[in-house]
Amino acid sequence: MKKLINSADSVVTDALRGLAAAHPDLRVDVKNQFVTRASGPRRGKVGLVSGGGSGHEPLHAGFVGYGMLDAACPGEIFTSPVPDQVIAASSAVDGGAGVLHVVKNYTGDVLNFGMAAELCADEGVEVATVVVDDDVAVRDSLYTAGRRGTGATVFVEKIAGAAAEAGAPLAEVRRVAEEVNSRSRSFGVALSACTTPAAGVPTFELGDDEVELGIGIHGEPGRTRSAMRGARELVRVAMDALHEDMPLDGDVLVMVNGMGGTPLIELYVAFAEVAAYLEEKGATLSRNLVGDYITSLDMQGFSVTACLLTPELTRLWDAPVQTPALRWGR
Repeated sequence: MKKLINSADSVVTDALRGLAAAHPDLRVDVKNQFVTRASGPRRGKVGLVSGGGSGHEPLHAGFVGYGMLDAACPGEIFTSPVPDQVIAASSAVDGGAGVLHVVKNYTGDVLNFGMAAELCADEGVEVATVVVDDDVAVRDSLYTAGRRGTGATVFVEKIAGAAAEAGAPLAEVRRVAEEVNSRSRSFGVALSACTTPAAGVPTFELGDDEVELGIGIHGEPGRTRSAMRGARELVRVAMDALHEDMPLDGDVLVMVNGMGGTPLIELYVAFAEVAAYLEEKGATLSRNLVGDYITSLDMQGFSVTACLLTPELTRLWDAPVQTPALRWGR
């Protein structure tokens, strides 16, 4: 498998050097592997810190900036950041109002962020945590106890980031983050496996005429494997899973997300089917994202994330944001 890298061992640090060169409004600590806003912490503002394994770009470093994260900690490929990274990032963005950790529900992430939160408290940094667990495909997996954290992470980081930017205290930022998580559901479909730089071969076998329904963002198995179908049928499988778990009504924020190897034209085909499905259910497609936001290296496929909006969440979603991967209103 061809990869545009120098070596498997240096791919994360090389990518961080590229991120630093491309975005001077970020401060990238390549040695300690964390990314912050170049402007530093703002006194009295809650800091937002997230992170996880690399290979899901633009998550999380691509969402560092005004209106979203204050810092991100990229681990090695599909590997949780270590507590030292999280501690360094949290200390770097603490403006005296505390720090919120946004953690996807994967065992390594939960354990390492939990340990970091305890050590931060010992150093006088107040930390609150929200665990994102929006994936309806499976209840437990090889990597989690409970549901996996996937696409809703983007919604949590954007909406909680807007609340923090507006000066909300730590308890309020955490409440908003938890509300977004509770009102969001996701489901993913893989058309192919991904290939990690170290392995050089696909992470699992999937036949030319097969798809995996309910896939995780690291290639974890989903609900079932089935024959390849048209976009309308695949989208309906995903939307039915969301609707069963959380009836889709009222104003809905939807993200049709590429897994890294899916052309944008195909994502728009999928989004057209999502829009038709919501109309059929009587829901209003109020806000949307279409593109690559939480990927799995070069996997072909897509995920759908839906969030039931409230007036407050809509206002915070619409608030200005300026990051490498998401920007409007500023």
